[in-house]
Amino acid sequence: MARKCNPYSFPRYENDYSFMGLKECQKHPYYSPTHIAQNENPWCRLNDSATLSSVRRNVCYHDPEASRDSLDFHLKSTYDHHQEFLRSKNETLFQRETYFDDHGRILKNREKAEAPQCGMKEIRVWVNPQKASIYSIQGTIESHHNASTNRGYSRKHDGGFYST
Repeated sequence: MARKCNPYSFPRYENDYSFMGLKECQKHPYYSPTHIAQNENPWCRLNDSATLSSVRRNVCYHDPEASRDSLDFHLKSTYDHHQEFLRSKNETLFQRETYFDDHGRILKNREKAEAPQCGMKEIRVWVNPQKASIYSIQGTIESHHNASTNRGYSRKHDGGFYST
């Protein structure tokens, strides 16, 4: 004869169905099928308007100014061996589009925003006419450790060390 009581005294684990009962679906169903909804905004607007990168990935896209091979890329760089001798490899391959805006190519799909003109006065920079000595301890933060002498440990006036 089988026993009907549970031999385990601890409570049984609960899951999604036994904890609070069966949950209702929280996602609302779509009101129109996918092939009709794709012809409405925002799907239609996003699908029909091409970005610069998607146009450049197109099979029919051709850029006459683009480098065809490594030699063209090196020749179009702004590096001048007579004036900029022994630059790093990255600096020798910088292109004109990196430095100047008069190249006539659209690199990003953004409009150039001009800096706002505000009536602020020019910032004045003050430089001390008298060079302070780097060995001077005047104006430093007082502490028992001072970097100016003895590897960061200063001595007392009587010659002994500070202790903590």
